[in-house]
Amino acid sequence: MKELIPYMKKYRVYALLSPIMMILEVLTDVSVPYLMSRIVDIGIATQDINYVVKVGIVMIFVALAGMVFGILSSHFGARAGYGFASEIRLATFKKIQGFSFANLDKFTVSSLITRLTNDCNTIGQVAMMCLRMGIRAPSMMLLALLMALNINSSLTLVFAVSIPALVIITLVVLTKARPLFLEIQTRVDRINAVIKENLAGVGVVKSFNRQPHEEKRFKERNDGLRDTALKAISIIVFVMPLLNLIIYSTIIAVLWFGGKQVTAGTMGQGELISFITYITQIMISLMMISMFFMQLLRGVASKDRILEVWNTESEINNPLEPVTAIQDGSIEFDNVSFAYPGSSEKVLWDINLKIESGEIIGIIGSTGSAKSTLVQLIPRLYDVTEGAVRVGGVDVRDYDLKFLRDQVAFVLQKNTLFSGTIRDNMKWGNEEATDFEIITALKQAQAWEFVSKYEDGLDHWVEQGGSNFSGGQKQRLTIARALIKRPKVMILDDSTSAVDMTTDAKIQRTFREELRGITTIIIGQRISSIQYADRIIVLHEGQIESVGSHDQLLEISPIYRDIYESQQKGVAS
Repeated sequence: MKELIPYMKKYRVYALLSPIMMILEVLTDVSVPYLMSRIVDIGIATQDINYVVKVGIVMIFVALAGMVFGILSSHFGARAGYGFASEIRLATFKKIQGFSFANLDKFTVSSLITRLTNDCNTIGQVAMMCLRMGIRAPSMMLLALLMALNINSSLTLVFAVSIPALVIITLVVLTKARPLFLEIQTRVDRINAVIKENLAGVGVVKSFNRQPHEEKRFKERNDGLRDTALKAISIIVFVMPLLNLIIYSTIIAVLWFGGKQVTAGTMGQGELISFITYITQIMISLMMISMFFMQLLRGVASKDRILEVWNTESEINNPLEPVTAIQDGSIEFDNVSFAYPGSSEKVLWDINLKIESGEIIGIIGSTGSAKSTLVQLIPRLYDVTEGAVRVGGVDVRDYDLKFLRDQVAFVLQKNTLFSGTIRDNMKWGNEEATDFEIITALKQAQAWEFVSKYEDGLDHWVEQGGSNFSGGQKQRLTIARALIKRPKVMILDDSTSAVDMTTDAKIQRTFREELRGITTIIIGQRISSIQYADRIIVLHEGQIESVGSHDQLLEISPIYRDIYESQQKGVAS
């Protein structure tokens, strides 16, 4: 846990006060049986009512003090434990934010969600138990044992049998339970994966009437989690009667041997009563220790999963002396080849291309020709396997990563809007953007025509994922968000596919007439989206098949000509 302990620093005062309060509570708990024995052996035996009342009042005071100490310990422990969990959750989230696309390919989204929620919560609960039960159980056992020895050392020999038996049972249980707790977390990942996939694609599920299929798939994973949890619980359920059997057997042994000593007059009745109470405290403490270690195993499993994220180094990092100035928006692919991490099969190879600053470039090709992969190399969403990508004459691997991505606006295929207002979403492009700048960008992206119709305008609420907008509206909003950055390079990855052809033509005209200073790369499935570009690149199976204008490609590229003719037939029909 040494890698996690520094994250307790902010809550170290609470982490210190909680065990102190707990020790004070334990002191009051072990004092009560002693005071009770004095009442029986002295007050009641001598019929001294004043002594009984006086010691009784002290007992009440001690019990109330113990209650206060317990409440304070719980409060401080909760502040420290859950504060500790929040710091770990924040650190994990920051780590994930620094992941490259390659890192995110390694972890499933559902697994990361489980680690940020369930695993962090478990670590917080274990931290709280360490500060409370981890202190209470051993200190209670030690102090109660000392008090028992002080009352009657010969009777404590019964522990020579009961304590080893408890330890052996606990060790066996821990050995059996550890793999089950780790499996539980993995099965939670699998359930979250089904939930996320189902909710994200709920429209598809309903349109294909696949609810019974999805319910069956969820049931299988849910039952798997249930069965694994029951296996873990059954071990605990099995061990509890054994632990109780040992406790009660110990009490019976004490009553047997202690009763003889009381009859013989070598031990007082009150001492026997308090001795039994101390035995109960000792044995319950041992049970608490076993329960604590079981929970600790869950914490260790969660800790391992968190550290797996922390110890995953990002595939993409800043250089030691990063460049923080981009001369212009020129782009060069110098003998570039690329294979996804963990794969030896190249999806791009021998790409050589120069794009002038301010040039409008169209990219087209069949599905799987690696169009998106090609442009993802520019802002270093992935790094090249071979060769180099240069922006403004400098290798992108030499730039400060944040600065590079601020200067390269990327509108992905999947249009993502976040819950908040339209203004909030637009300010992702520039936090300091004025309403005038936002409206200008919305007009350029042909989004102002529908935004202006809302009574609340820029304050119109955006539901999670932009679910209250159509596909075309979301695309135009994301384009406007990118335009607000005023970048050197603008990349549109099939970002107008849901826009009608008239609106698409207006957007293309904006790029040609109003944004000539920005290097623009447009990936399109429709030739109408790219035919007015300065140059069009035709990709085929990860290689550049042809480069030229629309008219040139109709003559020299059979792939481009086939796409054009098929689309023209579609329009004509």
